[in-house]
Amino acid sequence: MMKKISLFLLLLGAGLGIYAQGVTLQVGNPVSEKFSVERLQRIDHLIESNIDSGYINGAVALIARNGKIVYNKSFGIADVEQKKLMENDNIFRIASQTKAITSVAVMMLFEEGKFLLDEPISKYIPAFAHPKVIDLYNEKDTTYTTVPAKREITIRDLLTHTSGIEYAQIGSPRMNAIYAKSKIPGGFVADKIRLADAMDRLGKLPLTHQPGEKWTYGLNIDVLGYLVEKVSGKTLDQFFKERIFDPLGMKDTYFYIPAAKQNRLVAVYTPDKQGHLVKWSASTLPGIDFDYPKTAGTYFSGGAGLSSTIKDYAIFLQMMLNGGVYNGQRLLARHTVEMMTENQIGDLYINPDKDKFGLGFGITTPTSSAKLGVSPGSFAWGGFYGTLYWVDPKEHLVCLLFIQNWPLPHNAIQDKFRALVYQALVD
Repeated sequence: MMKKISLFLLLLGAGLGIYAQGVTLQVGNPVSEKFSVERLQRIDHLIESNIDSGYINGAVALIARNGKIVYNKSFGIADVEQKKLMENDNIFRIASQTKAITSVAVMMLFEEGKFLLDEPISKYIPAFAHPKVIDLYNEKDTTYTTVPAKREITIRDLLTHTSGIEYAQIGSPRMNAIYAKSKIPGGFVADKIRLADAMDRLGKLPLTHQPGEKWTYGLNIDVLGYLVEKVSGKTLDQFFKERIFDPLGMKDTYFYIPAAKQNRLVAVYTPDKQGHLVKWSASTLPGIDFDYPKTAGTYFSGGAGLSSTIKDYAIFLQMMLNGGVYNGQRLLARHTVEMMTENQIGDLYINPDKDKFGLGFGITTPTSSAKLGVSPGSFAWGGFYGTLYWVDPKEHLVCLLFIQNWPLPHNAIQDKFRALVYQALVD
């Protein structure tokens, strides 16, 4: 009897040890994780057909279930002109996928008692005190009148994109013009400027609507990147490296890529007037420097600045799926992860599919689940240049598809990829 009890305690201790450590990503057997090998090959055909049709030049895809990587393949070309084949360890501009990492940094500081989510951001960044909302706007000279905001912007408003701050360069024509006049960047920056200076200028500009009134995608997470700097006393790149990247083993994620790794950066392509893909140039989208990852920049955009590999970002997502821990390194408590991945915007929606938003992530609802089969409660986002990810806690899935195209007019590949992941499950 004592032997049985001892064996039970031994097994229980081993199980608790695994839980405390967090599942780490390992190469796995698709069949063991209840995937059909034959059906996974449909993903090969999907990506290859998009390459053959000239819609994209290349892509990398990764699927993991229960921490086991069951699919990780690269296709096509990373740089046509230099004749570089796509490899699994290529580095991509992940753009808005930076937002999830900054949101984690914010919540790490929240867990340390540095601030509360419903405190006004002006308590920490005084430039945002006494916000005003745009009232009348003159298109001819970009002048405007304002009315006082009904309340201050909170940290939660910023995490949920309900502050009323819009995007520079890619937002509405009205706010693009207002932000441009004050030299507010959208996030892809090669110049020697500081996040602090731009965010202090942003704080003095009008909001597009009252705080909490709508969901409006904008520079909210850039503001929070500055908050991390103010509260931690570190630059955002230092905080990320010391508190997130090094503990998780994310060795290929940077704001500005070291010279020795720049040859792994995938080129960005855009369709010309005939629909043929050409390499991004300075005229593709004026004001956006596509080569920013290769510069020695100083602007650490918490909303859009990072570049990464698909494996590095999968590690970050597995940490979230694990409830905040990975390989013995706990970044967040389980309850904090639950807060971040539940509806935080009430009756508002973020898109026509009626997705919700948490603290840094879009959340699949039962309504949007019906579109492609992604489980309700999954959390996801993507990037400006064609990268996407989602985590499905119900199915224990981490899924990513990385492309480097803007725009992506034939973006059915993204929804088809989502659908093909689920059709390959056989349990």
